[in-house]
Amino acid sequence: MPKLNSWLTISRLTCPASGFTRLLSTLTSGSSGFMTFVKQMDGNTASLLSFGENCWTVEGRVSFWEDLMIFWNMLSASVPICYHLIPLLANGEVFGMTTEISIHLLDNEQFKEILRSIVMEAEDMAFPLLRSISEHTKIDEAFIDADIIIVLDDVLLNLEIQSIESYIREVSEICQVYAPLIEKNAKSEVKVISSGKTFVNLKATMLRTYGPSIRPENIIAISTSWESAAKAMLARKLNMNAAGVRDVIVWGNITGSNYIDLSHAKLYGYDCAIRGPPNFQRPLLNMIYDSEWLHSEVLCAQSTLSSRVSHCTGMLPAHAIATVLRYWYHASPSEEIISVGILSEGQFCIPEGIIFSMPVRLQNGNWEVMTELEINETTRKALGRLSHELVQEKLVALKEINEMHPYEAE
Repeated sequence: MPKLNSWLTISRLTCPASGFTRLLSTLTSGSSGFMTFVKQMDGNTASLLSFGENCWTVEGRVSFWEDLMIFWNMLSASVPICYHLIPLLANGEVFGMTTEISIHLLDNEQFKEILRSIVMEAEDMAFPLLRSISEHTKIDEAFIDADIIIVLDDVLLNLEIQSIESYIREVSEICQVYAPLIEKNAKSEVKVISSGKTFVNLKATMLRTYGPSIRPENIIAISTSWESAAKAMLARKLNMNAAGVRDVIVWGNITGSNYIDLSHAKLYGYDCAIRGPPNFQRPLLNMIYDSEWLHSEVLCAQSTLSSRVSHCTGMLPAHAIATVLRYWYHASPSEEIISVGILSEGQFCIPEGIIFSMPVRLQNGNWEVMTELEINETTRKALGRLSHELVQEKLVALKEINEMHPYEAE
């Protein structure tokens, strides 16, 4: 049985429901709940609603709370990302300032005191939108009524001790435990986010494989950490603010072999001979004249990025998760490319059935692959190599092959 890891649950309160004119009836249901019928302005009766005790009327409007459960799986509850992510989720920037959240942490019994310390510290911070926070140590309690699940489980890679295939099968076993629990306990529209330092794509792929009732469009892998790190690297080269570097695409296996595509990258606010309004942009490749740096040092820098992303203190991955969640629930910036690992359906000639990082736009709980983007021959060749690695990982995880085979270019 794989090691029990920790998770975090967050419940939220929805925005006030507009258009309701009066409360028809209130039926008490226990000490903490009620059911209400409400009537809309056009006279149509809304559906029967069942929510928590926080319901109120303001100038003819009825507002009510709806639980949003978010489970956070991680190797240890004491990892730095825990301390960074909780404030980001509790300050209102992700789900909105009208949203209250509840957080539930789970880990092994041996980490109970650490969990309790996190709970007390979060309570001491007195976030106005933090409704409650609690700790748990029983796996059966995981994912109950979850709307969002953030999976951060990692394996500690040491290829001198065991093979990469052994680690892949270990990840598969963990997903075999989680996926049925998600199907059993979580809500039908649950969103599953895979992040961490190892096998991010594989975790998402195997959760989809072992949890067939989970909606495939609701399972994603976070590649925003890589995207942000690449933008910062380019900004340092250009001596500009990293926020002005946009549309850098991260393709492929997020924590394995990936490809940083600069062919669509743009610069905003870059100090050059031609200046314009805030929305004025220049193609990045036209502004970097050091072709040697682009074609050699960028590739070398990817290994540096990999080391920095995998050894970061927690701020970067926490910010990446919060950013993607905010975009997913609201919208990503208009016309801006965001890299996210999603289930391939054959876009860009990528094999179907694997989670692959590619360019998307997000809005109102949905994402859309930006298939209108043109890719050059260099990128196309890279996609073939990256796809091979992810297909091989999946086949090893499913025990259809014993070891991974090297890529052979056509």
